[in-house]
Amino acid sequence: MTAALTPPASASGASAPATRVKSSASTTSQHGYPQGHLGHLNAHEAEALEGLRAVVEERGLWKRGPPASHDDATLLRFLRARKWVVQDAFKQFKDTEEWRAANNIDTLYKTIQLDAYEQSRRLSPQWTGRRDRRGIPLYVFEVKSLDPKTVAEYERAGARSTFSEAKTDGKTPPGLLRLFALYENLTRFSQPLCTQLTRDREHPNVPITMSTNIVDISGVGLKQFWSLKGHMQAASQLATAHYPETLDRIFIVGAPGFFATVWEWVKRWFDPVTVSKIFVLSPHEVKPTLEAYVDPRNLPRKYGGELDFGFGQLGVPDPAWDGVIRWEEGFDRFPTGPLMWETADDGERLACVAYGAEEGKPRRVRVCTIPKSWPPAEAETNGMTNGMTNGMAVGAS
Repeated sequence: MTAALTPPASASGASAPATRVKSSASTTSQHGYPQGHLGHLNAHEAEALEGLRAVVEERGLWKRGPPASHDDATLLRFLRARKWVVQDAFKQFKDTEEWRAANNIDTLYKTIQLDAYEQSRRLSPQWTGRRDRRGIPLYVFEVKSLDPKTVAEYERAGARSTFSEAKTDGKTPPGLLRLFALYENLTRFSQPLCTQLTRDREHPNVPITMSTNIVDISGVGLKQFWSLKGHMQAASQLATAHYPETLDRIFIVGAPGFFATVWEWVKRWFDPVTVSKIFVLSPHEVKPTLEAYVDPRNLPRKYGGELDFGFGQLGVPDPAWDGVIRWEEGFDRFPTGPLMWETADDGERLACVAYGAEEGKPRRVRVCTIPKSWPPAEAETNGMTNGMTNGMAVGAS
């Protein structure tokens, strides 16, 4: 398989630049990554992108810029989700923009109470701080954390409290809106950071718009599965509708003996595209399969790797950050809560800014800066990309 990503030590003992490696990991069974992503479009896909730009611009949903209101990487997510049919992608994009505006998603993310955010984070897939062999962020989710009592209390708490300054449409359950703060974190923090880490990626000019997920269902009984049906189904449907193509492969590990029997039922809870990305691994398949996609040093020990990461903790700093991230005083890792990347230092660097609110007081603190390595200068000049985020542009709602 591919070589390890561990940076070689220099004579002084410091970490040398990470070594770029080639990965044979593919994004779907239909085609190999990065086909269908920015910079790797065939004639039909490029035509569809131009067509979607024209439609959303005509309808007042997209501004050409520079910078563009939504980057091409975002538009391509909707096109891939709708199999490159422009009108279908436009409808989903329009529905998403309306949903974001109706629920003030930008305001929700920037003003959510940190305790509400943290409660949601502990019931959601969590970024390990590491990436797979393609440079895509690696998330882990332990389903047993979603016991019926915890989920019920979470939903009750969301319904009876004001957890942000956002006004909502009253249609989306408050508990789910809190969960979508985590999707915002994926598209506004994790993916943009991984995009800027270009030194060790085989395709450094391709923005990262997906995530690789390990879903651990060990310790989950049959009764718990059925009790979670409504919650998981609703969360999956909204995520698929409004955050399309942000998931790549989903590896299910720790499946109990009865899982093969109920899988035919469980997979009906999710849309066919999501199901096509799910791979159920037997115990003897876990280590070799995951190591084919994730370097052992970036894979949690629980799944056969070397990384000291436990579900519930914040992401573990990556040696690949050395010499790239310039921490502000008081920080040596990323804190919990909403994080966003903003242009700094005359556009030469990006600043990670922590948002949210604590005890009613808004937080806006610079955590660190990184050199801006993506998008290429010529792409920005053309107004076709937005280097600040990979997801919905700030102010899009």
